[in-house]
Amino acid sequence: MSESKHRIVKIELDDPGVVYRTRDVEHERAVAIYDLIDSNHFAPAGHAGGPYHLVLGISENRAILNIRTADGTEVGEVPLPLSSLRRVIKDYFVVCESYYQAIKTLAPAQIEAIDMGRRALHNEGSEILRERLASRVDVDENTARRLFTLICVLHVRG
Repeated sequence: MSESKHRIVKIELDDPGVVYRTRDVEHERAVAIYDLIDSNHFAPAGHAGGPYHLVLGISENRAILNIRTADGTEVGEVPLPLSSLRRVIKDYFVVCESYYQAIKTLAPAQIEAIDMGRRALHNEGSEILRERLASRVDVDENTARRLFTLICVLHVRG
C-alpha cells in the first residue's frame, strides 16, 4: 500500500435504498473497494493532502463524491453529472449480464470475446470519468476504473 498523502484510505457507498444486490454485483463492489484501498491516487485540487475518506453516492443523476480527510475534516463535495456516462453504463450493464450468463454455459473462447467487450466499455467509462474529474480531482487510471465500477454498482437497484 502506498504511503502517499494523495490516496483514499476509506470508501463508503451512500446507497440507503438498496436492500439486495446479486452475488455478482456484490463481488464486483467488494473487489473494487479492496483494490481501490490497496492502491490509488486521489488528489483533490487545491488541497494539501489526506489521506482521504470518500463517500460516493448518486443523487439527481449526479455522482456525488463527498471528500473528507481520514480524521473527518470536510474537504468538499464534487457533484459529477452522469449524462456523459449514461450510454456507457447502460452498455456495460448489458455486456456484464451477457458475461455472467456466458461463464455458466459458453466455451472459454466465447467468454473471452465477451470479456474483451466488457473491458473495453469499462476502459471507456473510466476514461470519461477521469476527464470529467480532471479539474477537481486528479486520479490515476486504476483509481478511475475502480470508481467507475462503484458508480455502476450504485446504479443497480435491487
